[in-house]
Amino acid sequence: MGLPWDFRTIAGERVTLDLLRDDDLEALFEMQSDPEVCRYMLSEPRTRERVAEVRERDAAATRLEKTGDYVQPAIRDASGALVGTLYFHLTSVDDRTAEIGWALLRREQGKGYAREAAALMIDAAFGEIGLHRVYAELDPRNEASVALCLRLGMRHEGHFVEHMWSKGEWTDTGIYAVLEREWTARTTG
Repeated sequence: MGLPWDFRTIAGERVTLDLLRDDDLEALFEMQSDPEVCRYMLSEPRTRERVAEVRERDAAATRLEKTGDYVQPAIRDASGALVGTLYFHLTSVDDRTAEIGWALLRREQGKGYAREAAALMIDAAFGEIGLHRVYAELDPRNEASVALCLRLGMRHEGHFVEHMWSKGEWTDTGIYAVLEREWTARTTG
C-alpha cells in the first residue's frame, strides 16, 4: 500500500487538483456561502470568517497516513481559477477505504469538472495509494451527485431512510462505491 501518501498536484485534461491557496478565499466564500450549493451538504452556508478558518485548516491537510486523515484540494480550470473542491477522507487504513465528495461553484456546475476531478482522485486512490474501495455518501435528493457517481462507475450500495437529522429535518443517505478491480476493469477495458 502506498501510505503514507503526500498530496501532489494532479493534472487532467481540463482540470488540476491543487492545494488551496490564500487567493482562493473569494471563490471559496462564493461557493460555501451559496445556499443552493450548500443545500445537500452537512453545513449551513458559511460566513467569510468561517470560510477563511476552514480554508486554512484544509490547506494544511496534505498527507494521508492514518484513519481519519483527509485532503481537500482545489479543483482548478485550465486558467488556474478555483471552480470547486474535492474531499477525500481515509476512513479505514485496515480496510483500505476512503470517502470522496465534491462541491462546485454554482456557475461552474454541469461542465464536467467534478467528474474529471473525481476520476483523477480515484485513479490516484487505486493506482498510487493502493486503496481497495472508494465510496460517496450523499443526500439522494442531490440528483446531480447521484448521476455523477453513476457516470464514475460507482454502484448504488445502500439507501438509509431518515438516516440523520440535518438542517431541521430527517434526511436519507445514499451510498455509492467502486472497488479497485471494478475501476481497473472500467479504465482498461
